[in-house]
Amino acid sequence: QVQLVESGGGLVQAGGSLRLSCTVSGRTFSTSVMAWFRQAPGKERAFVAAIWSSADNTDYADSVKGRFTISRDNAKNTVFLQLNSLKSEDTASYYCAVDRDGRPYIPRRSPNRYDYWGQGTQVTVSS
Repeated sequence: QVQLVESGGGLVQAGGSLRLSCTVSGRTFSTSVMAWFRQAPGKERAFVAAIWSSADNTDYADSVKGRFTISRDNAKNTVFLQLNSLKSEDTASYYCAVDRDGRPYIPRRSPNRYDYWGQGTQVTVSS
């Protein structure tokens, strides 16, 4: 059974940093695309960042570009999201996801593409 477990969320002041982790168990995903989404209360789940298997191909939402960095460790089946210069509008539950289709040049911003999801970790930024 595939499980994705996120960690690293918490309460931080505006301008601060957090590092989220997501470890996948149950199968290996070295060839899959891994991504982070977030969802604030009353809003739809929104794309944050994605990373392809080679790790040199990434995509970011405009709202986080230059502040967040996605990375992965295929040997540990883990994806990370470094959150810097946090703003109050970054407050949300953050979810990691896996798309088994690892082909390049296919947009990955829709949550409908993803096969597996974690349970979410809460990030709260106080102003």
